Amino acid sequence: MKTLDDDIHFQIVSLSKQGDSLLEQGHTKEAIAEYVRALSLLPKPAHEWDAATWLFAAIGDAYWKIQDHERAHRALQSAFLSPGGIGNPFIHLRMGQVQYELGNHEKAVDELLRAYMGAGEEIFQGEEPKYFQAIGEFI
Repeated sequence: MKTLDDDIHFQIVSLSKQGDSLLEQGHTKEAIAEYVRALSLLPKPAHEWDAATWLFAAIGDAYWKIQDHERAHRALQSAFLSPGGIGNPFIHLRMGQVQYELGNHEKAVDELLRAYMGAGEEIFQGEEPKYFQAIGEFI
């Protein structure tokens, strides 16, 4: 596995934390900008770095929060292409929710089941009940 230069790693973590803070304050677009700045620091191709996984997931989550499902979908697909993205329960949860809202119910159920298999019912806590109910007949 490749490791980032310590200075670049520090900058990426710092920008990511700033993004997280902005997101918590409801400044979603500004948070996304910080995550994108952090992504731009990754050596190319960005998808080969662990940091890309959580940065793309954070971007997808931010777009999810403002109900921009198309952009959330694209960011989460990028997270899946990055190390450890496939199998990450949170990324599967968000992708399932995005697919649900886009009207792709078969894909939504598949992703939501993957989230459930990876993290159990707890991952659905705090989420709208309809997402857990969507997989009810399968668990």
